[in-house]
Amino acid sequence: MPPRPKKSGPVEVAEDSTAVKASKKAPARRTKAKEPTETEAAPTTESTASSNHAASTTAPPAAVEPAKQPLKKRAPVVRDDMDALLKPFYYSKHLTDPINTARDKWNLLPAFLRVKGLVKQHIDSYDYFTDVALKEIIKANHMVKSDTNRDKFIMFTDIRVGKPNRQDERNTGYVDSSVTPNECRLRDMTYAAPVYVDVVYSKQSGKASKRNILLGRLPIMLRSSKCVLHGKSETDMGLLSECSIDPGGYFIVRGQEKVILVQEQLSKNRIIVESAKGIIQASVTSHTSHVKTKTYVLLKKGLLYLRHNTLNEDVPVAIVLRAMGVQSDHEILLITAGNDATYQDEFAPNLEQAALEGVFTQEQALDYVASKLKADRFPSFGRVPKSPKQQALEKLAETVIPHVEVKGMNFRPKALYIAFMTRRVLMAMHDPKLVDDRDYVGNKRLELAGQMLALLFEDLFKDFTRQMKVSMDKILKKPNPTKEFDPIDLILQFEHRITSGMERAISTGNWTLKRFRMDRAGITHVLSRLSYISALGMMTRITSQFEKTRKVSGPRALQPSQFGMICTSDTPEGESCGLVKNLALMTHITTSDDEDAVKRIVFILGAEDVEGASGMEVYGAGAYIVFMNGTPVALTRHPKQFLVAFRKFRRMGRISEFVSVYINHHHSGVHIATDEGRICRPLIVVEKGKSKVTARFLDSLRKGTMDFDDALSRGIVEYLDVNEENDSNIAVYEDAITQHTTHLEIEPFTILGAVAGLIPYPHHNQSPRNTYQCAMGKQAIGAIAYNQFERIDTLLYLMVYPQKPMVSTRTIELVKYDKLPAGQNAIVAVMSYSGYDIEDALVLNKASCDRGFGRCQVFKKISHPLKAYGNGAADRMSDRDPKNSKHKKLGADGIVEVGSQLESGDMFMLKETPMHQTTQVAPAAQKWSPQHMAYKLPDYCYADKVMIATNEGSNTIIKIQTRQTRRPEIGDKFSSRHGQKGVVGSIAEQADMPFSDSGITPDIIMNPHGFPSRMTVGKMLELVSGKAGVLEGKQEYGTAFGGSKVEDMGNALVRHGFSYSGKDFVTSGITGESLPAYVFFGPIYYQKLKHMVQDKMHARATGPYAILTRQPTEGRSRAGGLRLGEMERDCLIAYGASQLLLERLMLSSDAHQVDVCETCGMMGYNNWCQSCKSSGGVVKMTMPYAAKLLIQELMSMNIKAKLCLEDEFPRG
Repeated sequence: MPPRPKKSGPVEVAEDSTAVKASKKAPARRTKAKEPTETEAAPTTESTASSNHAASTTAPPAAVEPAKQPLKKRAPVVRDDMDALLKPFYYSKHLTDPINTARDKWNLLPAFLRVKGLVKQHIDSYDYFTDVALKEIIKANHMVKSDTNRDKFIMFTDIRVGKPNRQDERNTGYVDSSVTPNECRLRDMTYAAPVYVDVVYSKQSGKASKRNILLGRLPIMLRSSKCVLHGKSETDMGLLSECSIDPGGYFIVRGQEKVILVQEQLSKNRIIVESAKGIIQASVTSHTSHVKTKTYVLLKKGLLYLRHNTLNEDVPVAIVLRAMGVQSDHEILLITAGNDATYQDEFAPNLEQAALEGVFTQEQALDYVASKLKADRFPSFGRVPKSPKQQALEKLAETVIPHVEVKGMNFRPKALYIAFMTRRVLMAMHDPKLVDDRDYVGNKRLELAGQMLALLFEDLFKDFTRQMKVSMDKILKKPNPTKEFDPIDLILQFEHRITSGMERAISTGNWTLKRFRMDRAGITHVLSRLSYISALGMMTRITSQFEKTRKVSGPRALQPSQFGMICTSDTPEGESCGLVKNLALMTHITTSDDEDAVKRIVFILGAEDVEGASGMEVYGAGAYIVFMNGTPVALTRHPKQFLVAFRKFRRMGRISEFVSVYINHHHSGVHIATDEGRICRPLIVVEKGKSKVTARFLDSLRKGTMDFDDALSRGIVEYLDVNEENDSNIAVYEDAITQHTTHLEIEPFTILGAVAGLIPYPHHNQSPRNTYQCAMGKQAIGAIAYNQFERIDTLLYLMVYPQKPMVSTRTIELVKYDKLPAGQNAIVAVMSYSGYDIEDALVLNKASCDRGFGRCQVFKKISHPLKAYGNGAADRMSDRDPKNSKHKKLGADGIVEVGSQLESGDMFMLKETPMHQTTQVAPAAQKWSPQHMAYKLPDYCYADKVMIATNEGSNTIIKIQTRQTRRPEIGDKFSSRHGQKGVVGSIAEQADMPFSDSGITPDIIMNPHGFPSRMTVGKMLELVSGKAGVLEGKQEYGTAFGGSKVEDMGNALVRHGFSYSGKDFVTSGITGESLPAYVFFGPIYYQKLKHMVQDKMHARATGPYAILTRQPTEGRSRAGGLRLGEMERDCLIAYGASQLLLERLMLSSDAHQVDVCETCGMMGYNNWCQSCKSSGGVVKMTMPYAAKLLIQELMSMNIKAKLCLEDEFPRG
């Protein structure tokens, strides 16, 4: 055992003086954890067992021995599971063992996931909405003034969100009570909190103010700062019936868990240059709180024009610039083309065009623009009409590129912006490479729940204030009001609008905003609870509004800019492929930062204000324009020094860590971004060819005396967005660092997401296989949460005996999949056995199924409300009839008793509905209609739970949860973690299964033909690693781009007397003879998928049919028929089976007897032809009802179809 070094004091990690200052400040703002003693540092049995075996094949004795020593002091309290992750479990290390920074820097990962990443970005975004965005919305729309009486007003001064509560109806009225998320799930309530405002309003005696006026109710995101679960320990979560590792980040609306998916949009307020059909154009989508418009500068017939939807036709750029106050041709030429003679020659014809139009002054330019304006659709009556010049000025100031403000009629910033757009078009004309890529991730922004709710709330609040104003004017117009106008009553009168608007949007997923004419569907989805990983995968999903049916490859392709930001494997198959994406493991989505504070730093660093610069200075030698969120603000002549100083400020913590800065040499610009929705990720800073992560810092991180925020404040780690990544030189491994390297990856496997990270050795698989596993991993049955038995879900699948995988990955431990796994370790023999294993079918061991392999439980919810009606009557439960055999499972209250076995036809609930629901009748005169509920499914089940509660509408709801326990059967679907899916082809007796020298019989036999074409080498490596792990008694790792080495695993097998290749000598269980070849034999983690044959098998003799076509209904749930399609029909035609066709397509479907007139070929009725006015030629014939319907529908379109009849048996 190596000697232990002395215990060190507080660690100060510093590479320069700024880092030292930051480290001195750190203890003041956060409490340090107590440093563990040597005895406390001893690893537990669990942490030793999970050690990785990648570096060496034999663990040192020191890794096990200290655990046997008695503890002298109590171990430090573990705050939650993430703290447990920070405990050492990698390479059998102790806290006092030497640290290899290249290998142990992964410790930054769990520290990062404590503060950011995965679901935290949803929560951060929502917190920003409730703490900052709500106040900004109120500030921008704070005043409601009456047009009738200008002295009357209502002013909103502040807004705050309370704690989640519910309103219980008592005898004394409504009483507010605290509420928990689980209660809302069970009672079909909305988990929401009241929103209060402070109001100042006018009275006859002057002004008055009131605090805490209810504005409405806001749905609360779970785990956000307003949620009751915020900051709760694992014990507290258990007391609240919540899962401590449930990620949160979703809403509960009317009892359903809803998640707002991340929305992908093109960047706002950024210039995008495109080229389509030979037309080059620069466009910018301007977005402010009031307006959203798109402006174009485009090249048309060699001339440059500005296009906007307020203009009837395109206006020459030179005229627009002149209208904005750029008077001289020389200045226009300089701010657009600069000093480049080529660009000047290209732009000169535009000046000539302005002269030909007779525009030489600003006045003339404004008249020209005014002549091209569209007429207002809604002219303002009663106000003084504006002159055309005033209208033109107003449109240019407020509507054209509105995000660039015009203060005091100073158009210089806006004129410069249009000039930059023009220059970008000129540059793209000469160099097509300078055309922007719309699919480049740096040109995209992601909208999270906070941004979407802010848009919705502002729209609802504007509508709320507009309705208040209308009502206020109506009240104040009355000549003799009976009482003084009270604005508080008015607010309470309309508060339901905001409540119902927010609830409706989240419940339906439809975001309809009147201001921006925005109508988006599918913003929210029901949170998938098939498995723990399916819920987690849904929280990191990115969806776009791109039309899925369009067969365009560009937006679907894997972009190099997605490296490390978006998971390379996790995307659906089919039409959504490449459009629905998932975030990588260490990504973070930014929220908005204060732009003014960053602008001050820009000027402190010596940049000049761009407004005062002439065209000569803007494009002078060495001059770079500083853009802030796409808008030019300053000019610097030393861009590299500016960049270094700016980044130094950021690493010191003077600027938010999410502000990005980078140089674009093509456009001679320094771009600074502080806006929301950028994807960024943390990287280790490298200075002078050396990583800033030191062994001492990692030591402090593992001890818990420092965290990820300390790494940021010391400048050890920093966040980079996609644009800044392009301006950096990033090394993947520490040994690849050179003098030019600026950053180092924390871990290469973080380019994958949470779902793809479950795959062991994914870098050894063919790419599509990893994508298939991402889809199937979400369908695997396992454990969904610690509180899974406290829930009553619509459909819930649970594995009875889930196991953590023998071959794990770093991601599995980071996302806690090992705590809630979805699969079992099966012994697999790769060999052919009978003919029931072809086409990926699996042969299962019957004895394994008897012992619980693949056994699952299916829980279903049956929910029925007891409605209350307008006349005071309500549904009620009726008494059971002891003589009725179908009532024997019911209790005295008419509801099925818990534990009863329900079979098809059994009653589970006796409900009665009042016959008089609207008219008032005496209780004794009320008549009741029985609405008894019977169990209809063919497979029996058990009543697992019965719950009776009231919902928000004070209606009683009765929920019954049924339970089925299912064992694997032929036709059930299984899959390994490598996209190798297959159904059960046969379940063989254990006595007939082959067995190895050790006496081990496989649980699954898999056909070897599944390997060559699929090339899933990762599955082979998983088998070898798992086998070595079992023999060594520890878990092995198959982490991407790393993990346990195959050589080490092979050597471990040899040490224990097995073959290096993982193959075993196997004996046939049927004949007792040894098989003529060695068999690849070992443990592989298998997932049971939700697709079970019991839910799919279906047959029908006679049954219901559709009313319109009289053909059998479709689908298993409607007891539908099996459709003979067009291709099946073609096969029967080719075969010549005419009578079978007749039977299938008519006699067994929709045979119908009709009257047909032989004379005119029209259909008659009741042995009469209406067309011929005769019954002489009418005969009866049988035809498909759908054909008869088609003929009649054609007739309604004035198309006549004649039926030409022939004798079935013509006379000779």
